[in-house]
Formats: sequence, structure tokens, C-alpha cells
Amino acid sequence: MISKTSKFIAEMFGTMVLVLMGCGSAVIAGADGTTGVGLLGISFAFGLSVVAMAYAIGHISGCHINPAISIAMVAAGRMKMDEAVRYVIAQILGAIIGAGILYVIFTNHPGAEMKPWALGSNGWGTGYLDAYNTTAAFVAEFVFTFIFLMVILGSTSTKNINGGFAGLAIGFSLVLIHIVGIKITGVSVNPARSIGPAIFAGGEALSQLWLFIAAPVLGGIAAAFTYNLMIEKPEKI
Repeated sequence: MISKTSKFIAEMFGTMVLVLMGCGSAVIAGADGTTGVGLLGISFAFGLSVVAMAYAIGHISGCHINPAISIAMVAAGRMKMDEAVRYVIAQILGAIIGAGILYVIFTNHPGAEMKPWALGSNGWGTGYLDAYNTTAAFVAEFVFTFIFLMVILGSTSTKNINGGFAGLAIGFSLVLIHIVGIKITGVSVNPARSIGPAIFAGGEALSQLWLFIAAPVLGGIAAAFTYNLMIEKPEKI
């Protein structure tokens, strides 16, 4: 029997790694493909973080490391609400810790400057990457989270004979989503991933945070109901 504390720590640690490595790839390794890893490298950093954590803590907590996933699991009937609340708290704390570590590392570089949307924060509009508007940002985050959760629900189903590869399927689906979506919002599909960096960046990143909470949560819930109604009946918990 795995304790509540073990699951809490696992979710906190996993989310910390996701934010530190994913956002860190943009902040430290560089978005410029000529001198850094580029957008493709950042996409893989996020996806590989999920793959690594899936096999590190998946057997302990299921490796949600994302409030949208935990909430969607409640909607899908695979998780109880009280447990999901504990998961979400752990995930947000982990994201803040990860962003805090990244902040300490980044600000101790001689050329460090905390610009708007610093530390890999999500955003949209004038001044943010390709300046997509609010509608594009919301639709992208909703649809990408919907797709992400459909992959998660299918790959983690007890009826999936290839369940041992769930971590790879989930991680690579996140890579795919990032390849398409980075220039729109930086890609969140994860409220915790957005909350951590925004707290340290402040300004626009903090004021736009509502979208990166609302759209992923709604997209995840929509995926849960769609999967249960149209693809597979709910599994009892």
C-alpha cells in the first residue's frame, strides 16, 4: 500500500523536474537553433521529462505531474476528488520549486535579465513569440490538452495490452504538441507548469495565468467525458 505522503512527494518531485528541465531548456539551453537547442530541442526536453518521470514515479503516484490530468481523472471516474486535491497541491508546489531553482541559476548568470514572460513563462499577444491573440491561445490550449488527455486515458487503460509503453506514448505526444504549439503560447497544457514560472516572472505572465488554468482544465474534462462516452466505459475506482 503506497502512502499518501509518498504519492505527494512523488508528484511534487516529478513536477519540479518537468518545470526545471522543460523551462530550463528554453532559458539555459536556448531557443535559437543556431546557438542552442532550438524549438525542437525544447519540445523534446518537455516530452523526455515526462518519459523519465513516468518510469521514475509512475508506480508510486501514476505520474500525473499536471493538475489538468488529475482533474480529468476525477471526471473520468478513475480518481477520487480528495486524492486529486492533494495531487494538485503537490504539483503546484513542485512547479514553484522547479521555477525557483531555475530562477536562482538564471539570475546568477552575468547576462541575466528578467524580461517579460521570463523563465519560459506561457503567454500570448503582442511581444510574445508570434503574437497570437487570446482566441488562438485559448483554442490551442484547450485542443492540445484534449488530445494529450485522450492519449493518456487510452494508454493507461487497463484494457490496453501495451500499457507498459504508456510513458513513451504520453511523453512523445507532449513532444508533438510542443512542436506545433510553442509559437502560439509556449505550450502549457498544464496549469502547474504555468503557475511556477509566472510567480517569478510577474507582469504579463501572471496576468495571463487564468487562461493556462482554465483552458487545460476544461480540455482535460472534455477529453474525459468524450473518452468515457464514445470510446470506453468508465473504470470503477
